[in-house]
Order: sequence, then C-alpha cells, then structure tokens
Amino acid sequence: MLNPVSLQLRVGVDVGSRCHTVAIGLSDGSLLEEFEIPHTAEGFQEFFARIEACGRRYPVPIAVAMEGYNGHIRPLDSLVRARGWRLFNVNNLKLARFKEIFPAAAKSDRIDTRKTLELFQLGDHLPMAGDVLQEVMATPAENDILKRLSRRRRRLVNERTRVLNSMQADLQAVCPGLLEITRDVGNLWFLNFLTCRRGLLKLARVRRASLLKVPGIGTHFANAIQAWQSRAYFAPDASLVGDMIQQDAARLLELKQQIKALEEQMAQVAQKSSIAGQLASIPGCGAICAAELAGEIGTVERFRNEASLALYLGMATLDRSSGKSRGSKAPRHVNARAKAAMMIAVDHHRKLVPQSQRYFERKRAEGKKHNQAIRALGRHLCRVIFKMLTQDRPYRIEP
Repeated sequence: MLNPVSLQLRVGVDVGSRCHTVAIGLSDGSLLEEFEIPHTAEGFQEFFARIEACGRRYPVPIAVAMEGYNGHIRPLDSLVRARGWRLFNVNNLKLARFKEIFPAAAKSDRIDTRKTLELFQLGDHLPMAGDVLQEVMATPAENDILKRLSRRRRRLVNERTRVLNSMQADLQAVCPGLLEITRDVGNLWFLNFLTCRRGLLKLARVRRASLLKVPGIGTHFANAIQAWQSRAYFAPDASLVGDMIQQDAARLLELKQQIKALEEQMAQVAQKSSIAGQLASIPGCGAICAAELAGEIGTVERFRNEASLALYLGMATLDRSSGKSRGSKAPRHVNARAKAAMMIAVDHHRKLVPQSQRYFERKRAEGKKHNQAIRALGRHLCRVIFKMLTQDRPYRIEP
C-alpha cells in the first residue's frame, strides 16, 4: 500500500494547437492514465474530471506541468491556478536537451508527456533539474494586466516601425523631394498632410489656406510644403504606389492613437503596482519601461536570488571557459521583452547618475562595446533592484 503522505499526483501536458496530450502519474513513477483533450470548454471539463477522479483514489497534492504558460495553453493554465493546484512551466529548451540525453525509442506527444513526468522525478533527486520545471507563482492582478498591455503595445510599436520603413521606401522611390521637407517621416503633421487629399498627386496642388487648416501644420511647415510644390516630381507609378503610401500613413495615424491609449491605460494600472512604483523611482527608468518590467517580472518571489533575476532580465552572461581559454556567452533562456526594456532603462539611467556613468566609462575603457558596458551596468543594477523589491523600498543614491 502506497503511503499517501509521501505521494504527489503529477500531471504532464504536451500542448498542441487544437488538442493537448495529458499524462497522469504519481511521484513514485507509476503512470495512471493517458488521454487527449480538445482545446475547448468540454475538453477542459474532461481534463479536470479525470484528474479529480484520480485525486479521489489518491488524496494527495496535485501538481501540473505544461509548456507554453501564458501562450497556446491559455486559458487552461489560469483554470489550473484557480483551483489552487501547483502549476509548473516546462522550459522547452531544457526539455529538448533532456530528451537528447535520454532519448526515447520513438517520438510522439504521449512520449513527451511521459518525459515531463520523468522531469518531475529527476527534480526530486537532482536540484539542478528543478530549473527545467519552473513553478508559476501567484502574481498581483495589476502586474498581469500590465503584461498584457505592454505586450500589446510592443506589437503595435513593432508594426509601426515596419509600416514606417515601408512608407519611407515608397516615398523615396515615388516622390523623393517630399522627404526633404521633414526630418521624421512619422511626424504627426506630415502624416496629416499625406492623408489630407485622396490621391498623392493632388498634394502638389493644395492651397496655402487649406494647408493651414491641416492639424499640426503652421506657417513654417506650410512654407516648406509650398516650396516643394513648386518643384514637385512624381515617378510614373505614383498613382499606383501613392494609394499604398496614403494607406500606410492612415495606418500610422491609427497606430499612434492606439499606442497613446495603451500608454495612458498602463499609467493608470501602474499606479496600483508596487513593483512599477519602485522601478519608476530609479533615475532613467521611465513610466513605460517601469510598467513593462513590472508586467514581465510579475513577482520577485519567483526568483531565488539576484543572479536569477539578472539572468531573466538578460543582464547576466554565462561562463564559457576551457583550459586556458576564458570567455562568456549570452544565455538563451531570457525574457526578450524585459531585456529590451532593461537596456533602454539602463542607458537612460547612466546619463542621469554620475556614479553609473563613471562605471559605464570604466567598462568602455576596459575594451567593452557599448551594449556590453550597458549590460555590465545592468547586472549591477539588478542587485539594487532585487533588494528594492525584496525589502520594499525605493531607489536612492547614497552620498
């Protein structure tokens, strides 16, 4: 008879686009059940019904491990957490390495779920293997909202960059002289001018009185536009490409409004987040970076120490030495969004704090490149951030 006190009911989930493969086992290695569920409400009900049926046979704590937390597995992951079960996120990179070291006879979704259960067992005996299954800690609701909003904003910003580059290339090919009247193609007044008439060719005939009615265009820009109109040149395909340019300009105006609305919403939610408030106290860490980092960090309880936080934020490097060779490499399992926000915040921070600027200059004098020196300073700042979050205190500069 198995001792229920020492047991744990463990569930491994291999995530698919439309259905998921599930394996239920015990912490002693025995496999209880395997099945598939569709990614529907009925499938979720079957998932919980089968686990609870096993739980009645073995009244022990339940732990669920699945890949793609906050990804394709939504909303099943949030439903698991709502029931109070322990939830683990499978590190796909380390799981792949594990399957390379201990390969199975074949490859299937059911075999992958069994490998997940094996990782549970391996973590019981090898502490290093525990990093493969990362427990999902409860995070404040405001930080979850910030994560959704900041990721949505990042997608829109990336889309704006792509559309802007495409529109600028088309303008250069169709009407090169038009680019000379602005330093930034994404200026609000320039986009309003591009969309003030239906048809790119008609822009060369807009009168001064009409120009002054366009939002953002004053006397200075009206003079620049009229100077261009006197020498306006359009390529033969301007009528075709011109419609594309105006569509891109209209999309950029729409993206500006959507991004601004998201930033205002993020600012309101960030006022409720203690992590965002503490990060915002760091010189150079603006409201957007603070909100984005707060959303990606979620809770500091998920990190064992400051080194773990630095690795997650992409500010740490891994040792790569052999014999007399000494080197380092960038880790692959980092949060790319948090790293991008951290790089921007650190670069602004060192310009505002003399001590950080001197540290940055010293690293540059040692031969490090700009980004390497920024990461070195960011590694030091991660120690400060970890103490700020664990001790619940704002940033302050020691005299």
